[in-house]
Amino acid sequence: MKEIMTGNEAIARGAWEAGCHVAAAYPGTPSSEILENVARYGEIDAEWSTNEKVAVEVASGAALGGARALAAMKHVGLNVAADPLFTMSYIGSNGGLVIVTADDPGFFSSQNEQDNRWYAMHAKIPMLEPSDSQECLDFTKDAFELSERFDAPLLFRVTTRICHSKSIVETGERGEVPIKPYDKNPGKCVMQPSAAMVRRRLMEEREAKLRAFSNDCKFNRIEWGSERHIGVITSGVSYQHAREAWSDMGGRVSFLKLGLTWPLPGDLIAKFASEVETLYVIEENEPYIENFVRRNGIECAGMELLPAIGELNAGIIRAAMRGGETPAPYKTDITAPPRPPVLCPGCSHRGIAFALSKYKDILVSGDIGCYTLSVMPPLSVIDSVICMGASVSAGIGFRKAFSRAGAREDARKEGKKINKVFGMIGDSTFFHSGITGLIDAVVNRSAIALCIVDNRITAMTGHQENPGTGRTIRGETTETVDLTAICTACGVKPENVRKIDPYNLAETEKAVKDAYDSDEIFVLITTRPCALIKDVQRKRANVRCEVDDKLCVKCKACMRVGCPALAFRDGRIEIDGSSCNGCTICAQVCPRHAISQAGEFND
Repeated sequence: MKEIMTGNEAIARGAWEAGCHVAAAYPGTPSSEILENVARYGEIDAEWSTNEKVAVEVASGAALGGARALAAMKHVGLNVAADPLFTMSYIGSNGGLVIVTADDPGFFSSQNEQDNRWYAMHAKIPMLEPSDSQECLDFTKDAFELSERFDAPLLFRVTTRICHSKSIVETGERGEVPIKPYDKNPGKCVMQPSAAMVRRRLMEEREAKLRAFSNDCKFNRIEWGSERHIGVITSGVSYQHAREAWSDMGGRVSFLKLGLTWPLPGDLIAKFASEVETLYVIEENEPYIENFVRRNGIECAGMELLPAIGELNAGIIRAAMRGGETPAPYKTDITAPPRPPVLCPGCSHRGIAFALSKYKDILVSGDIGCYTLSVMPPLSVIDSVICMGASVSAGIGFRKAFSRAGAREDARKEGKKINKVFGMIGDSTFFHSGITGLIDAVVNRSAIALCIVDNRITAMTGHQENPGTGRTIRGETTETVDLTAICTACGVKPENVRKIDPYNLAETEKAVKDAYDSDEIFVLITTRPCALIKDVQRKRANVRCEVDDKLCVKCKACMRVGCPALAFRDGRIEIDGSSCNGCTICAQVCPRHAISQAGEFND
């Protein structure tokens, strides 16, 4: 049966057809849809894990127990999961273990641009790279078999363009694979030094077998052109771009398409290079393949011609390798409306961000989530974002630095002293990696103030469930983890944990002031759901805020809350009724009470 699928959908389908038993992930663009689609197949036990490390450990335990298991994450998630990844390379696998890393060339939804192909080389595990949705399905099925064949976890590397692009896929049926027997074997599975030393030698033997396999396997193939003047070595989506870049040459260009990219096929590359006059290596971001080619004494052209930042496309390759200018992108007469990077209308983060914006002597250590958008004017409250969970632990570090700087004379000059450090973290991110930072703050008596902005969903990556929503990936009711209970269990005094309604500015500002004045660790937990949750939208469907032009004096105080539903046009304040959902924050800041709520909602 033929279907049109994204790469993420095809990976999920491939896992199902391969007889996968267990799948775990933490959501992160561009990988989120993999587990969302896996969850539609009842034969697979699927879960949103607390973080990527947990996901890989869940999958690892399942695989060692004899099941076929998959873990999925975006590229920075593999940093979190690196600890079990490297050790599982020593241990190996019993059932197939496939770890999907979705890289993000071009920073479309990430804090960095990272080429995770290097992980496979450093961990010494086989790596597959599909170049379209059909290969996503087929390679996923093959990945489980390769993992079992070579007794190793397999890294399955895709990129944003592969994850989200659609193409025709020929689907098949599920192959029921029995759970493999489990035999206790501490020498294989307990990585104490004496056992690890033995397993390390076995890894080298495995690598030799993998290298021989890579030179003669279906994943790495030569596509000879009618002439041997130009040869191109490439992989993944770059293969598609390269084929398009030379599409006008009537099949005269030869390609070495690499699908198994660790270990790289040295003999096959040497054979290909020896039979072409000019050799190009085309890849995004890092010279991963090119370095290997050059180390083997083969001359080629590659990253010196191509940009090292961002995605490639056929136009960029054509201009770089064949001369001329990059062709202008396709244009239409339709202009897309602007979508500035601001918090949505009715966002539950706006109240706490507005309250914080009134303090000019604080630092707000931010985190990965929608609330990062409060860095934008007019709120302008976020001062740093590093990685998941760093709002808490980096906040501790900021406070240590400022405490020492406060003793210096130059720090006492006006505008140079920070009197309070706040952290801002979402509910899902707090569960992911914020709890350990909070414990550190408690134990080391760091008087930071932590704002846990609980919008009852993992919002930024597409509304996935988390431990605080009370639902599993399939929408089944489960236990709801209590944020207040966690904070007090970590050692925060109960009187220093405050739940607040961020739509109530007076309550929010009072809580922020109490946190500012405290000389102990203080936690504020906001309790309004994301305004884009479908059930919330239905409850607020008939609620809006309206401006009374007779009372409005055009002072623009309401504009300081940074709501995109508000605009100043033709000398008057306007509220877009199609986007406003009546949160009333703008009404609360209006000094003339010129804004009122029409209708009521109850979350």
